[in-house]
Amino acid sequence: MPGSSRLPVSLRDTFNARAGSVKSGQLAALNVDLVRNIIFILFVLRWTRKLFYQLKGRGLIGSSVDIYTYVRRTLYGLFLRAPGVRTKVQTQVAESILKLERKLVPSGPGITRITSLPAQGWTEDEVRAKLDELAQMEHTRWEDGRVSGAVYHGGDDLMRLQTEAFGKFTVSNPIHPDVFPGVRKMEAEVVAMVLSLFNAPESAVGVTTSGGTESILMAVLSARNKAYAERGVTSPEMILPETAHTAFRKAGEYFKIKIHLVACNAPSYKPATSSISRLINPNTILLVGSAPNFPHGIIDDITSLSRLAHKKKLPLHVDCCLGSFIMPMLSAAGFDSEPFDFALKGVTSISVDTHKYGFAPKGNSTVLYRSDEYRKYQYFIAPDWPGGVYASPSIAGSRPGALIAGCWASLVKQGTNGYIDAAHKIVGGMKKIEAAIRTHPSLSSDLKVVGKPLVSVIAFLSPTLDIYDIADAMNDKGWHLNALQSPPAIHIAVTLPIVAVVDKLVEDMVEVVEDVKEKERARIAQGGSGKGAAKGDTAALYGVAGSLPNKSVVVDLAKGFLDTLYKV
Repeated sequence: MPGSSRLPVSLRDTFNARAGSVKSGQLAALNVDLVRNIIFILFVLRWTRKLFYQLKGRGLIGSSVDIYTYVRRTLYGLFLRAPGVRTKVQTQVAESILKLERKLVPSGPGITRITSLPAQGWTEDEVRAKLDELAQMEHTRWEDGRVSGAVYHGGDDLMRLQTEAFGKFTVSNPIHPDVFPGVRKMEAEVVAMVLSLFNAPESAVGVTTSGGTESILMAVLSARNKAYAERGVTSPEMILPETAHTAFRKAGEYFKIKIHLVACNAPSYKPATSSISRLINPNTILLVGSAPNFPHGIIDDITSLSRLAHKKKLPLHVDCCLGSFIMPMLSAAGFDSEPFDFALKGVTSISVDTHKYGFAPKGNSTVLYRSDEYRKYQYFIAPDWPGGVYASPSIAGSRPGALIAGCWASLVKQGTNGYIDAAHKIVGGMKKIEAAIRTHPSLSSDLKVVGKPLVSVIAFLSPTLDIYDIADAMNDKGWHLNALQSPPAIHIAVTLPIVAVVDKLVEDMVEVVEDVKEKERARIAQGGSGKGAAKGDTAALYGVAGSLPNKSVVVDLAKGFLDTLYKV
């Protein structure tokens, strides 16, 4: 065309290619920017969401306290790992563990140790003689009622009956119900009998377990799996009163569940339902209450928790392991009670130890569910294993049928009347101790009952004396009581053996408190420093534990204790 200029074809193609390349580069850059912005927005939204639920649950002050506690614990942990400090701490921990070994692991002349199989098997008489020797090793006299909890003895007659049941089912294993149909029947009947005590609806189901910890683990696992299957929760959280049994914390660690602890402050020592409500968020899988809790024997406000759980459509687990067969019998035995079981529509699961106040042999417990809609989520089923289709109801595979037989025998032997009578004696014994602490002139001014106990456990602290000195002095008199922390206290879990010696227990408490007061007066008279005063094991351990912002030293001591259990 006249007057126009055209680029040569080769140059035009080159230009167009470059232009296209520039556009493609710009588009790619835009895409990268878009992806980066999306990722940034998602990151901001995620942490904004976390911050929102943190502030909603803990508030500004509570969140600030959490941050302060975390920073203080971290800095103190770094201090403990400093070269000079670390060596000194490790030396002191090693000395404490060695002292513990000397106390727990027998040594000296006449002590034989079996570290390998005998080349020639022993005769029956030799085995029996050694068993008698082991049974008579020096120990805290639980037989005389000197031990808080630990041994929930139903009497010598019941123990003989349990031994007979063991003998008849020694080799039985409920994993093979066709081989051992009697064990299967007894296990199903144990669950049914326990359900009948807790106002269970017709839809209610349950399983037996090896103990309260496994029952709690199963209830938490069920809640986690249910939340994942039905709501897609991949970052599960559960809300506990700080007094809830530590098995819930173990479940949190095992199953990777974040735990929110709710304070249980004086005077009720119960968690505030409003505090629990604020902590609920879309990741919440379970609420927890105790009936009663282990530290103080206090029944949480299960009625309020039930209303909250039902409103929020969340499972509520009631830990009745310690309350076991006492809680359902309180009213019939003539004592005050509080609602706590399936009669409350928000309660979805309950753990109940038959081996505590059900007087069954150790190694027996149950976990109960409102319906199979909860129980089915604790099952493990492997349909494609080369060994065959595998299914188990709980953690264990093979289980001792002899323990189930012993449990069944205990329940049918005691009957409702037997458990009511036991509740009357045990709670009556607790009330007698409570009355002494509240009214005895030598106790009431220095000891204070924690909350309002209604079941078998009573806890007390001292606003004037070192409660751990009292614990050590009672230990010197042959009593084995439970030391608590946060706040420092002692608890007594009353059992049938303790019922028989309640008067002696109170008498020794009076004497011990007077002695501790006298030593305190002498310390003050000498200037009040108390330096150089020897501390007992309990006072030493909890004195250290309570003063450290970082508990790594206590963890090391506890690990040493566990290691010691397996030393010959």
